[in-house]
Amino acid sequence: MISRRSLLGHTAAGLAAAGLAASALPRPALAARETLRIGYLRGLASDAHLWTAERLGAFGREGLDVETIQFVSGLEAYQALVGGSLDLVTTGAVIANFPARGQGKAFLINAVEKASAQLWVQAGSGIASVADLKGKAVATTRGTTAHYFLYRLLQKAGLAETDLRLVHQPMNNAVASFIAGSVPALVTWIPLDLSIRKSAKGAVLLTDSGRYDDASVLNGWSARNAVFAERRDALRRFTAAWLTANDELVTRREDAVAALQRTKYPEFTAAEMVEQANAIALYGARDWAARYGDGFVTGILNRVTDFNVAVGGIANPLRAESYFDPSLFLDVAAKA
Repeated sequence: MISRRSLLGHTAAGLAAAGLAASALPRPALAARETLRIGYLRGLASDAHLWTAERLGAFGREGLDVETIQFVSGLEAYQALVGGSLDLVTTGAVIANFPARGQGKAFLINAVEKASAQLWVQAGSGIASVADLKGKAVATTRGTTAHYFLYRLLQKAGLAETDLRLVHQPMNNAVASFIAGSVPALVTWIPLDLSIRKSAKGAVLLTDSGRYDDASVLNGWSARNAVFAERRDALRRFTAAWLTANDELVTRREDAVAALQRTKYPEFTAAEMVEQANAIALYGARDWAARYGDGFVTGILNRVTDFNVAVGGIANPLRAESYFDPSLFLDVAAKA
């Protein structure tokens, strides 16, 4: 069973050899049903596994009831997690922020967001390159995937944030400001670009994070500290349900994305959903296990944590080797 309400407004595919069919996953015997309160963001990197597990009945088979709350950005989601209103959150770059402060434990990665952040500019703004942002107002949200992308863009162009008039707003407000013509430039993420394409006449997508090797971020799951310490069995069952969904998304990608479009993203065309799916990289369980062990995951997390330090968001952070713990995933996947 799954219930939902909204809060704060509204590929390189993995190897099919992952071979983790839903029927192969372990099922708890006589385990008491448990409820997990989940905060998520709208976008396939964040919610594709959640809704696919729901569609396949994976949560119910694992003895879980899931209550979901939608957030605009990971900042609000983590604030609710730390405040005790949530048990789990799934977000992008903010997974390398709050856990690095010891506020939440990251334990499972959904996807690499390889091309989900975007820089939009107004027609007639005189902005034809990143260098042209100098002296201009740029709207985004502090500490998010979009802000990280902007930081990397400026580095590549030899600029600093002090060279701009940076306008930090909640992302829904930032998008609305851009559509209204109040700012000449916006850094945001998909799928929020849909409203820009429909409502901001002449707006130009200047570049996206897919064009920069070091601009990708990870999207994944964190648990409240007490949940990670005290409800390990519930998290194992959640991970088993996630594995069922991940196998579907990797081995039957086209059908899985089509199902998401029909049931969760009806305002998007099939082509727009494919474009959104192509902006992220999903991997099979064996491939994720390898990336957990070879420094790929911790390397990206640490890179984003270092960004948060550089922009004054964190002081003396934990390193990803401490705040990211994949042991639950590795244990459940090994027994599948």
